[in-house]
Amino acid sequence: MNQPAAPDDERGPRPAQGGDPDDLDAVETVEQLVRRQLSTALGGGRGVLESAVPTVAFTIGWISTRDLRLSLTISIGLTVVLLLVRLVQRSTPQFAITALMGIAIAALFASRSGEARDVFLPGILYNSAYAVVLVTSVLIGWPLVGLIIGSITGDLTQWRRDKGLVSLCSTLTWILAVPCILRVVIQYPLWATDQVVALGIVRIGLGWPVQVATFAAMAWVLSRDKTPLQRRRDTPPAP
Repeated sequence: MNQPAAPDDERGPRPAQGGDPDDLDAVETVEQLVRRQLSTALGGGRGVLESAVPTVAFTIGWISTRDLRLSLTISIGLTVVLLLVRLVQRSTPQFAITALMGIAIAALFASRSGEARDVFLPGILYNSAYAVVLVTSVLIGWPLVGLIIGSITGDLTQWRRDKGLVSLCSTLTWILAVPCILRVVIQYPLWATDQVVALGIVRIGLGWPVQVATFAAMAWVLSRDKTPLQRRRDTPPAP
């Protein structure tokens, strides 16, 4: 049973079939809708923390010991602990599993080359690909944030009928793209010149601080609550 986050969570997660009409009727602005859907997609503060812990643990371990195997062991061990805590609490382990997969891939890269700098290579490649996807999605008129919302509500195209929602999702997608671009532009030269310590420091600096700044910017955009929500014509508003 998942850890309850709302009264009807006791019956398990709802299937994604366009969202609950009662929930949608309680939402009056585009910003409120996006805040609700992003909270679900990102897993809240705990999900973000679980995603960041493995990288931070490895970085600190490497800077402290310069021992690749020990640093990887510490990072993987902490991630496994996070996963076990989730399982014991019977809460959703999605983000802990994702974090474990991430550090496992990093360990594979570094183990194959024997170079500590390659722990950071998957992240650089990931941010490069993610930046391309985010920017391209906005340029072609299908911002990724909108697709995320559509996948959660169960309708991948309905959101595009609301111009306000498309504009808001484009803005949020640009905000998500900026940190990815910064990480690649700053970290790749350090990786190419084998500056492992600098990579570790920069990775931490471009991790939580930038993540917090990104979500703060998104929260500011979403706090304005000024874009009326255009409801579906086949779903009459609540009386």
